[in-house]
Amino acid sequence: MTSHRWHTPVRLRRPAPLAAIAVLVLLAGLWAGLVRAGWAWPPLRPALPLAHGPLMVAGVLGTLIGLERAVALRAPWAYAGPLLSALGAVLLLVGIAEGAARLLITLASAGLVAVYVAILRVQPALHTATMGAAAVVWLAGNGLWLAGAPISLAALWWSGFLVLVIAGERLDLSRLTMPSPAARAAFVASAAAHVAGLTLAVMDIRVGAAAAGAGMVALALWLLRYDVARHGLRQRGLPRFIAASLLSGYVWLGAGGVLWILLGVAPAEGLYDAMLHAVFLGFVFAMVFAHAPIVLPALLERALPFHPVFYGHLALLHASLVLRVAGDLAGSPPARRWGALLNAVALLLFLANTARALMGAPQQTPRRP
Repeated sequence: MTSHRWHTPVRLRRPAPLAAIAVLVLLAGLWAGLVRAGWAWPPLRPALPLAHGPLMVAGVLGTLIGLERAVALRAPWAYAGPLLSALGAVLLLVGIAEGAARLLITLASAGLVAVYVAILRVQPALHTATMGAAAVVWLAGNGLWLAGAPISLAALWWSGFLVLVIAGERLDLSRLTMPSPAARAAFVASAAAHVAGLTLAVMDIRVGAAAAGAGMVALALWLLRYDVARHGLRQRGLPRFIAASLLSGYVWLGAGGVLWILLGVAPAEGLYDAMLHAVFLGFVFAMVFAHAPIVLPALLERALPFHPVFYGHLALLHASLVLRVAGDLAGSPPARRWGALLNAVALLLFLANTARALMGAPQQTPRRP
């Protein structure tokens, strides 16, 4: 999930264990999420379902984003961030020293801020500044969590972290479509509105969520209009799949923004689940699906050939999320429960399809930097 310029293949020595931990945390996080969704399964440990959000955001996405940045920066100290987030997730997973786990994850986000400071020194630009701001948002959200704020508030900031880091990455590639200065100003205004809403949520979560949701809708419309992915739909193979993943994710970002606005205007039972998963699943994991064929070869030094079966996990993700959100809004626990289960199946299918493609691909010869 990053711009091509920062992808420099390196030998897989340090990334492999952390990536493996992220996959294990993903599996545990999915199980915890299904228990929270209403499936009467053994929770592995009683408090594990409550750790579903931190496991997925910090243990999986935060670790992988930090790991990717460390590989790109090629600085040994940059691996401290993903290492800390992985260790913090493991502590949450086994139920040992939750306070220490929160501290480690907060330090991991501080490490990511330091990484972006280093990147900005090399490449000062709007897109790198946006991603740096995303890291600061993650740090702020973790700081709130560490200080004892409700996890519902911290989750808004975690969502903002992922929204802004992805938006910054896509802004980098939007240079191919040459957006005008006015368009770039609109991007800045949309991102600023989102951050302002998150800040307001600290005082009033409903009003702040509504304001942040308006910023998300604006960002979604900007990405649908200016992202280079629009041109990929006219191509075949991998470019079309990436475009379909990105554009469908932007639709979910806009839908999530609308749900955030509704939370502030007319809060209803089930709306919280819908507003978070529209973003975390519909938007974020659509981005993961889109970028995996680009990022994994750079990290693993192994090609990831495209196969039409990839559309299977993408279609299942969106269809199951529609079922889940509809169940949330209609007050139907069975629809929400089955939608959540199929959400998990879509992510497992993604792992299976990706692993199968990787195993059948030749190993790449590392290029000299």
